Amino acid sequence: MDAKILIESFAEFARSKNVDRPTMIRILEDVFRAMIRKKFDSDENFDVTINADKGDLEIFRIREIVDDNSEDIWDFDKISLSDAQKIEPDFEVGEEVYEKIELEEFGRRAVQMARQTLIQRIKDLEKDLLFSKYEEQVGEIISAEVYQILGREILLIDSEGNELILPKGEQIPKDRFRKGDSIKAIVHRVDMINGNPKVVLSRTSPVFLERLFENEVPEVYDGLITIIKVVREPGERAKVAVESYDDRIDPVGACVGMKGSRIHAVVRELQNENIDVINFTENLDLYVSRALSPAKVSSLAINQETKRISVFLKPDQVSLAIGKGGFNIKLASRLVGYEIDVFRELNEYEEEDVDLNEFSDEIDQWIIDELKKTGLDTAKSVLVLSKEDLIRRTELEEVTIDEIFRILRTEFDQ
Repeated sequence: MDAKILIESFAEFARSKNVDRPTMIRILEDVFRAMIRKKFDSDENFDVTINADKGDLEIFRIREIVDDNSEDIWDFDKISLSDAQKIEPDFEVGEEVYEKIELEEFGRRAVQMARQTLIQRIKDLEKDLLFSKYEEQVGEIISAEVYQILGREILLIDSEGNELILPKGEQIPKDRFRKGDSIKAIVHRVDMINGNPKVVLSRTSPVFLERLFENEVPEVYDGLITIIKVVREPGERAKVAVESYDDRIDPVGACVGMKGSRIHAVVRELQNENIDVINFTENLDLYVSRALSPAKVSSLAINQETKRISVFLKPDQVSLAIGKGGFNIKLASRLVGYEIDVFRELNEYEEEDVDLNEFSDEIDQWIIDELKKTGLDTAKSVLVLSKEDLIRRTELEEVTIDEIFRILRTEFDQ
């Protein structure tokens, strides 16, 4: 293979991979200099000139002429006068000899190795460029097409044919995709594994919801409204705390839009995930009350040391505060950064109730804790529910619930 064919085929391959001309020339020169070092031990006294467009390659070995009896005659950049005059009879001591080296002098095997090295260098460069491209896009929304659905992940391709991964854990539970579907997701992270870039996408990250709001709400994109914090139970519920520094802008209203027009687009993308948009405030009491919406808080007590908040609500508000599957209270706790405990507020006309802790000698403490997680802190708050309600709201077994009912009823039957 001559130099022209080698360079032209490499240049064509490099252009197909969108490699710029200076990078292509640098790679070619690096590979040819590596060949020179292998054959001549050093490339310091070699001049390599490449014209990628015409496929031209010129390699010159430059050596200084010294007297035949000189001590420097064995240096890599020196040549004896007698040897120089075999190339050109008129040469004299002190002059430089430019000797052209043809590619064929390196041997057929070396040229084949050079071709393989060139292709590998481009592939490595392509991987580095892909890694850098997506590393800069971490946290940004991209669109990609599904081309293979596996058990633990979905493989996608971007507009340039690069492979991206959407793991099962980064999919919304209600997501159902087919081959050829276009998916929106954020670039979650980019890993380099054994020299290959692995681009991982996510649809469950709070950042994905934040970016969707930026796309749908111009005031968020322009910075007039700031998203303070986002917490999610993907596919179920989310809470978004927003704030505006412009008194003329209602941040909640702007995010929801006329008749919910803006937020509906976000909800659809998230498989009908319920989104509560909350006006952020530095007033913790008010912030907690807003976070527990749609429940109406009667009063609350904050313990700064333990980072816990005791919230007192009317009996009909307890289930609203907890929410389906306990998502409302979990998200509210994560949003405000405090553990929230819900308590029923008794009015003066209600019959005296008994705290569940009073039954710790008959009911295991872990069972009491499980009941309290769902806002059931007194005997009567448990007894007003049916067995089916308790099974649905807790992780307790039916036989355990029967025993709880028996113990609590005994207290009031006395």
